[in-house]
Amino acid sequence: MSEKLLGIREKLASHIGDRVRYRQAKGRRKTEEHEGVIMETYPNIFTLYVKAQNSTVSFRYSDLLTHDVELEFLSSNDRMPHKAR
Repeated sequence: MSEKLLGIREKLASHIGDRVRYRQAKGRRKTEEHEGVIMETYPNIFTLYVKAQNSTVSFRYSDLLTHDVELEFLSSNDRMPHKAR
């Protein structure tokens, strides 16, 4: 795994339980934007819980690197507790 991807993974792992706003490119001038909570990080993907959709979505770290997905960290005071591994 490249150093950039590893750095992204480590940063997200340190923010498990934090609220984020994500923006995802959906093709020709279309984007999807939602708020969620970082739930888990895995070797190649990370997951967010999106309350508005009552579902979990997953993204690859490379999606962040290529700007297909953008994350904005929201107030860290609103941390959601997460289960320990």
